[in-house]
Amino acid sequence: MKTLIIPIFVVYKGCPNRCVYCNERITAGLHPDRITRDRFRMIVDTHIAGTTRNYGKVQVAFYGGNFTGMSMEYQEELLGFAEEYIAGGVVDSVRISTRPDYIDEVRLSLLNAHHVRTVEIGAQSLIDTVLERSRRGHSADQVRQAVSLLREQGFETGMHLMAGLPGDSDEGFRYTVEETIRLEPDMVRIHPTVVLKDTALSRSYQAGDYRPLSMEDAVGLCKYALVRFKQEGISVIRIGLQTTSDMEIEGNIVAGPHHPAFRSLVEGALFLDMTVRLLARGGLTEGTVEFLVSPRDESRFRGMKNGNIAFFRNRYPYLSISLAADPGLPGDSLVMKGPRGMLAMAVSDLPVQA
Repeated sequence: MKTLIIPIFVVYKGCPNRCVYCNERITAGLHPDRITRDRFRMIVDTHIAGTTRNYGKVQVAFYGGNFTGMSMEYQEELLGFAEEYIAGGVVDSVRISTRPDYIDEVRLSLLNAHHVRTVEIGAQSLIDTVLERSRRGHSADQVRQAVSLLREQGFETGMHLMAGLPGDSDEGFRYTVEETIRLEPDMVRIHPTVVLKDTALSRSYQAGDYRPLSMEDAVGLCKYALVRFKQEGISVIRIGLQTTSDMEIEGNIVAGPHHPAFRSLVEGALFLDMTVRLLARGGLTEGTVEFLVSPRDESRFRGMKNGNIAFFRNRYPYLSISLAADPGLPGDSLVMKGPRGMLAMAVSDLPVQA
């Protein structure tokens, strides 16, 4: 069963500098400068009351800042709020997001003592020149050291990665993905770089010094990452920025490959790739063919706004393609029933460019 994650935003708290792409007001929305006990209770109680499905676990998550960079007193205060719910059996554990250069034995000892189970670190890249141009303020080796220490201490560990950062390239992002795999985190988040209003990156863009990824290129890079992480058994818990009401205000997103359903674009593109490969493997360009997918993958096969279906009709005008859901099939897989028998493929079987 899935974990219910209750987000508590400590926007920009504990951050020693501002990254070139960062505008937390737009990406996280407006939040109070300090979380009080009353506000904490209101957020948690509202989420619990509004939950209509069963969850295996419940986690309180402190997002939006550098949690371990805040004062120890404020960390303990917030973790104490969560412990009241943990003691009452309502919440199981705590999740935080933080920077890799603020991970050490002392900080992790505090987290361990207050039921923190999951630590997500903002790595973004594992190339020092990209980190420098993004004004991250830490090195790739500090990311490696932080993940290693977290794993040694028994924390469930996540990493945030970004495609299209200043100074990065397709090859550089793929390198970051492969280096991330070597670190063996439990989970990753991926999103393409978006140019937000009132950031150093927006000024670079306006001056012509930065060019964001196209939507096609962003989808292609995230396809690569998703396939590789699936092949290695690393969970991808988010692809693309979560849309906030502030992001929908005209002018707040200056440029870049933002889409409110970006993950659906990536997954739809993967199913398109699998379909084309199976048709080529079966030598089918005309006649009738049926595809079978898990019920959860029907929309992925069809693509955003049935875009994959339109592609098939245009590319294979003499081929009649039908789709059926098979509850017995695992997710991320596709079966083709044609005149020469059945062929199957999984997302993890897709070849990737090294």
